[in-house]
Amino acid sequence: MKTLYNLLDEHLEHLESLNYSAKTIQEKYYICVKFIQYLERFFQISTADRLRKSYLFAWQKHLYGIRTKDGMPLKPGTINKKIEVIKGFLRFLAVRGYVLKTLIDAVSYIKEPKMLPTGIMTNAQTSKVLRQPDTDTLLGYRDRTIMELMYSSGLRSGEIVSMHTGSVDFKNGTVRVMGKGSKERLVPVGKTALRYLETYLKAIRPYLLIKGEKKAFFLNYRGREFRYSALLEMVHKYRKQAKIDVYITPHSFRRTCATELIRGNANIYHVKEILGHESLETLKHYTKLTIMDLRKTHTKCHPRGKSV
Repeated sequence: MKTLYNLLDEHLEHLESLNYSAKTIQEKYYICVKFIQYLERFFQISTADRLRKSYLFAWQKHLYGIRTKDGMPLKPGTINKKIEVIKGFLRFLAVRGYVLKTLIDAVSYIKEPKMLPTGIMTNAQTSKVLRQPDTDTLLGYRDRTIMELMYSSGLRSGEIVSMHTGSVDFKNGTVRVMGKGSKERLVPVGKTALRYLETYLKAIRPYLLIKGEKKAFFLNYRGREFRYSALLEMVHKYRKQAKIDVYITPHSFRRTCATELIRGNANIYHVKEILGHESLETLKHYTKLTIMDLRKTHTKCHPRGKSV
């Protein structure tokens, strides 16, 4: 009889055939393995025929007790992500007759509080962070180029590190990226970022390219593809140097870009296309930010905005 690990391999092979990205498959693998390990440890289960609703209830309850390295509970969004992955695995098993379809509904999504996006910088804070790299050095110029591009176009971290030398169309001012679900899209690039990109490609990248023909657009000091871990470390470094009071990650540039576009009265449908979102649902949080901006302006400027 096939074990849950065997069935997981089949599930991931199926996702690969559906053109899911390697990163997405890896994330699902990690969550499913933890799920199977939990079943083995607490219920001595290794095959699908022994799965019961009570075990799934217990697993979901177990998620609430998990703590991060900082001692904090998992965020509702993180828990729902794990639930979504396991539901997908159970759905795969049900379609193939390994488990009953009723098991899919044994775990339910939890309600997520509607919170405003965090880690968004003001224009002044962004400018301060952008000025931190020493552009007289190869790596400093590269870093400034990356941050200018993230701020200008709101690209995801994965889209940045996966760019290749033919990604940028300097004539039309666009960059071609591969987004979530292996969906390709063209994203406009502002003049400032475009200028940095062109200079980097012509005058900086050749000196970082040690040997061989590398397609990666952004390279590290060893001439290899620039990784997400290095991108994260880079942003933290310049945030500390800038001494801003906002905790930022590479994703903060994407959020800041979206906020700036909406504050500038950009068509929300255009913003959705630029960011590569499937729906407008995510952007509703940013429209709430603009309402808060209006509230602050009203309080500051209207004669009755303050209590008298």
